[in-house]
Amino acid sequence: MIASAIAALVAAAFAVRWVVRLRRPLGSLTERVTYETLHTASLASPTLRTGLDRASAERSLRHLRTLLGAPAVALTDNEQVLAWEGAAPELADRAAELARRTVASGSTEVFGPTDVLTPGHDSLLGHAIAAPLIVDEVVIGSVLVVTDAPSAGLVRATTEVARWVSSQLELAELDKSRTALMEAELRALRAQISPHFVYNSLGAIASFVRTDPERARELLMEFADFTRYSFRRHGDYTTLAEELRSIERYLVLEKARFGDRLRVTVRVAPEVLSVTLPFLSIQPLVENAIRHGLEKKAGDGTIVVLAEDTGNECVVTIEDDGVGEEPDRVRQALAGSAGSDSVGLGNVDQRLRAVYGDEYGIVIETAPGAGTKVTVRLPKYAPGVER
Repeated sequence: MIASAIAALVAAAFAVRWVVRLRRPLGSLTERVTYETLHTASLASPTLRTGLDRASAERSLRHLRTLLGAPAVALTDNEQVLAWEGAAPELADRAAELARRTVASGSTEVFGPTDVLTPGHDSLLGHAIAAPLIVDEVVIGSVLVVTDAPSAGLVRATTEVARWVSSQLELAELDKSRTALMEAELRALRAQISPHFVYNSLGAIASFVRTDPERARELLMEFADFTRYSFRRHGDYTTLAEELRSIERYLVLEKARFGDRLRVTVRVAPEVLSVTLPFLSIQPLVENAIRHGLEKKAGDGTIVVLAEDTGNECVVTIEDDGVGEEPDRVRQALAGSAGSDSVGLGNVDQRLRAVYGDEYGIVIETAPGAGTKVTVRLPKYAPGVER
């Protein structure tokens, strides 16, 4: 019976094998090769986008070796081998010297056995190709291939892979610069919120000190909680619930200043309270509605803050019936124009797009005398976005 079962398994295995053989491949050979190349590159790309160091070199090198189809591949900086993948790791010290020569020349170099092998070392892998990694016109390292036969095709492939790796490293530097700029702008945004708002808030609180001391104390506590949130120094992200709590404190303080002139409506779907978003993404939009919409308006004004659940997304809208704005001035504000005095619109828009992609960001509907409506879409879940 056991023999029968084994025979059945063998027969099934052969049947599967013949089915696989008879199944026609999807696409032409060129299409399959193109797909496999792009797929392999996509596996290496996220790691390289973090910059060039030992960790990123080790994680990406296996994929680079697959792209090149070489016996051994190394990634180096200007001085040393950061990672080695494949055969003959004992050649790493010699590879470091070859990489330094390539970095000095700034161009692809091909080396023979006298350069690659140490005296008395016998190996079939006696040739090397090294191509420089260039970021912002500065050579920062190399891709080095060790092989038995440095064909013209492999030399070209090594050069092109090095250029592609360089482009990923340039994007990494751009990401770092962009992140640093946005962090600096966020610090400036905190400072920008401060002077105008602090002066008005303290003036409103002072007006209640004699007439309603309890009200003054409550407003002072709201002011302390608001500033504590705005100037906190930890975490890139917050929850919508925390951001809305800070907005409510801000509006309480503004109502103390405007009195009955300011009407506020806040409606929030409970399902979106836990949505994570970049810190200070909504609060500056509410402040803009007050400063540039209602403060300049004669008579009463209304601001409505809505947070709605739309399935996979949360949609936040801030609408006021204030004086409105010229669309060109709004575009300047979103572009971060130096001539714009809108609080942080460009910073918020850029940070949302950096976190979620260009399909997200601020949408503003406005015209002189027509009020302003600002819409922000937030995915409920996004990779890497967590508090």
